[in-house]
Formats: sequence, C-alpha cells, structure tokens
Amino acid sequence: MHNAQLPMEGKPGPTGVPMTTAQRVFTRPTERGSNEHIKRLLKSFGLRTSLVRLKVIDTLLTAAAENRGLGVRGVHSQLVGLDIPLSFLSVREVLKRLCSEGVLTLNPDKSYSLHARALAVLETLE
Repeated sequence: MHNAQLPMEGKPGPTGVPMTTAQRVFTRPTERGSNEHIKRLLKSFGLRTSLVRLKVIDTLLTAAAENRGLGVRGVHSQLVGLDIPLSFLSVREVLKRLCSEGVLTLNPDKSYSLHARALAVLETLE
C-alpha cells in the first residue's frame, strides 16, 4: 500500500514546471548558509521571514535540485536529519500556509514544489 506522506525520494519531480528551469534557479551559487533569495521571495509575496519558512523552502529547493519530491513527512525528516528541531505540526502548517499564499503547490502525489510564480520571482532575483 502506498503511503502518500512518505518522502517521494527516487520519484520524478512534479510535472507542472520543467526541471531545467527549477534546477537553474535552485543550484545558482550562493554563499553557504545564505538565505537571502528566500527572504526576498517571501517578501515579494508579502510574508514575514521566519526560521521555519526559511528551512522548509530551502529543503524543498534542495530536493528539487536533486529531482526529488518531498511530502510533509519527507520535509520533516530532512530537517530532523540536519538537526533542525522543528515539530512535524510546524512543518505541516508552514507548508499549508505557503500553499495558500501561492508560494508552493501541492502536487497530485502529495509532494510540494515551488509554484511557477515563485520560480519566476527567484529567476528575477538572480
């Protein structure tokens, strides 16, 4: 039985945005630990910056660059693996809020990805 909440590792990325576009945006060189592009993305959507939002978006960007999709459990597992102590509920609520604001998209396979509009914003920040 397939559990839609498990990480989507090894599965193809979402079909809504071409991966070449996403990979170009996600793999652009930045200072290690710099989240300036994510801060500016959030600001462009009228959202405040928070540690949880920064970490969740950074995790999704990393997964997309590796052509992997992640659901709620996958994002949470990645963060726990990096010793970032965020609760599962916090991660889930941030993902839901970012979807409702149009930053993220919930794909049919229950994985999350950046919305095409958010990708366009990141491309302009290059």
